[in-house]
Amino acid sequence: MEQKPTKSFIHAIIEDDLGTNKPGTAVHTRFPPEPNGYLHIGHAKSICLNFGLAREYSGKCNLRFDDTNPTKEEVEYVQSIQEDVRWLGFDWEDREFYASDYFEKLYEFAVFLIRKGRAYVDDLNADEIRQYRGTLTEAGRESPFRGRSVDENLDLFKRMREGEFPDGSRVLRAKIDMASPNLNLRDPVMYRVLRQTHHRTGDKWCIYPMYDFAHGQSDSIEGITHSICTMEFEDHRPLYDWFLDELEIYHPRQIEFARLNLSYTLMSKRKLLKLVEEGHVTGWDDPRMPTISGLRRRGYTPEAIRDFCDRIGVAKRDSMVDIALLEHCVREDLNRRAPRVMAVIRPLRVVIENYPEDQMEELEALNNPEDPQMGIRRVPFSRAIYIEREDFMEDPPKKFFRLAPGREVRLRYAYFVRCTGVIKDEKTGEVIELRCTYDPATRGGDSPDGRKVKATLHWVSAPHALKAKVRLYEHLFVRPDPSESKEGEDFASLLNPASLEVLDPCYLEPSLEKANQGDRYQFERLGYFCVDSKDSSPEKPVFNRTVTLKDAWAKIQKG
Repeated sequence: MEQKPTKSFIHAIIEDDLGTNKPGTAVHTRFPPEPNGYLHIGHAKSICLNFGLAREYSGKCNLRFDDTNPTKEEVEYVQSIQEDVRWLGFDWEDREFYASDYFEKLYEFAVFLIRKGRAYVDDLNADEIRQYRGTLTEAGRESPFRGRSVDENLDLFKRMREGEFPDGSRVLRAKIDMASPNLNLRDPVMYRVLRQTHHRTGDKWCIYPMYDFAHGQSDSIEGITHSICTMEFEDHRPLYDWFLDELEIYHPRQIEFARLNLSYTLMSKRKLLKLVEEGHVTGWDDPRMPTISGLRRRGYTPEAIRDFCDRIGVAKRDSMVDIALLEHCVREDLNRRAPRVMAVIRPLRVVIENYPEDQMEELEALNNPEDPQMGIRRVPFSRAIYIEREDFMEDPPKKFFRLAPGREVRLRYAYFVRCTGVIKDEKTGEVIELRCTYDPATRGGDSPDGRKVKATLHWVSAPHALKAKVRLYEHLFVRPDPSESKEGEDFASLLNPASLEVLDPCYLEPSLEKANQGDRYQFERLGYFCVDSKDSSPEKPVFNRTVTLKDAWAKIQKG
C-alpha cells in the first residue's frame, strides 16, 4: 500500500485561519457544479476535497448548482449530479442550494453597484465589447456608454429586467479598469438579456447574471469560508474579491488548486458532449467515459475513487496523472471485496473421454482467498467443459506451459487432464474441440504420486454453463494526452478503435445466475467484471470488464 500524501497547502491555509480565529472560520465549503453536463473523475476530486475538508474540520459542505445559463442546463443533469455525489459517499444534508435561489438578491446587488457608480448599462454588442476589451499587450478602450448617469443606468437596467429590449442588445457591466493587465477586470459583463426558460424559475427572468458575478455573491450569502476552485479561476480571483469588497458584504476566501488531468482521457465537458452527440460512445454513462456514471457502470467502486483522490492529493501545478494509478486503486479495492468465479470468454470445447457420460459432481471452490469469511461455493463438473481458447496451442513455443497435445495440466479445483486429440473444422482447419483424459486420483487438483504440472486452467462445465455477453474495454484514446491535438487534428480522430470488444457467447459458472445489476466479480485469471446496470437481464446477462488483473501501476512503482 502506497503512503497517503501529507496534508496539502489548502490544509495549511485552513489551519492558519482557524488558529488565528478569523471571523467565519468554522469551516464551510461548497461543491458548485453547473448543471450543464455529467460529472467526471475531475469533479470527483473536487467533491472529495470539499466534502472531505468539511468532514475533517467538523464543518459543513453545501451542494450548490450554479444555474445561471438556462441555454445549457437541464433537470437531467441536476439529478445525475445528486446521484453521483451520494454514490461517492457524501451527504449535503439539508444544504442543497441553487444560484437561482438568489436571483432577486443578485439583482439587488447589481442595483447597489449601479447606485455606487460601479456598474453601467452598455449598448455595445458582444463583438464590439470583445474589440474594445483589448489584448494581453494592448489596453482596452472605454465604451462610449460608460459615462451614463446613475439614474439612466438604473432606468435601463430596470427596463432590461422588464423585457423591453431584445436579446443581446444591452448588458450590465462592472466599471473597473479598462487598462488593467488582468483582462477579467476590464469592465466584465454582469448581466445579459436572455429570453430562455429556466429549469427552476421558468420565464420569470429575461436577464441572467454571469457566473463571475453570481459565484462569489452566492458564496457570501451561504457563509462559505473557503471557496475552493481549480487553477483556471486564479485570474478571476481579483474580480471575485472586487465584487465582494464593493458590495461591502461578507467575504469568503478563494483558494485555487490544480485540476485533474488523467492520461488517455479528456476532462472537457464540451468535448465529452461531442463524443456523445456524434455517437462515438453510447451515452454519458458509456463505461469508456471518464464520467462518474460511466465509471460506476463499468464497476468502479466509490471507495476506490475516494482512495485515488486521496493519493493524488492537491497541488498548485497542473500535471498528468497516469490512469494506471486509478486502475490500481480499483484493483486493490476489488481484490478485497469481489467474489471469485470462473468464466470462459473465448470458449474452446473439451470432452473428457474417460469421464462417465451420465456423471456430474460438485466441487468446492473458494469465494475469495483474501477473505475466508466469504466461504466456499460448489461448482458443477462434467464430461464436457469449456476452457479459454488461448490456453491451448497445437504447436506451442518453448515457454508455453498450458494445454497442448500430449501435455497434462491442472483444472482449477478439479483434476489433472491430458490432451489426447484435436478436432478441427474441415473447411477452415480451426481447432473446434479437444479430447482429453482425466486422472480420478487428482480430485482437488493435486496428484497423490507427487507429479507436477506447470499450469492451472479455469474452466466451466458445458451443460451447466450460463451463456452471457461480455464487453472488454480499453483506453478511449490512443494518445496519453488527447487534448494535445496537432493543428487541424480533430480530437475524435484520436479515439481508440479497439476501446470496446464484445464477446458473445461466453460461458460462466451457474452461480452467476443469481447476479444482480451492478454486482462485481473477479473472473479468475481474466480480471474484474460487473453486471451491466443498463443492458443486462436474467435472460440475457451482460458483463463489463472493469479492469484487468495486470497491474501496470505496481510495475511502474517497482520500476
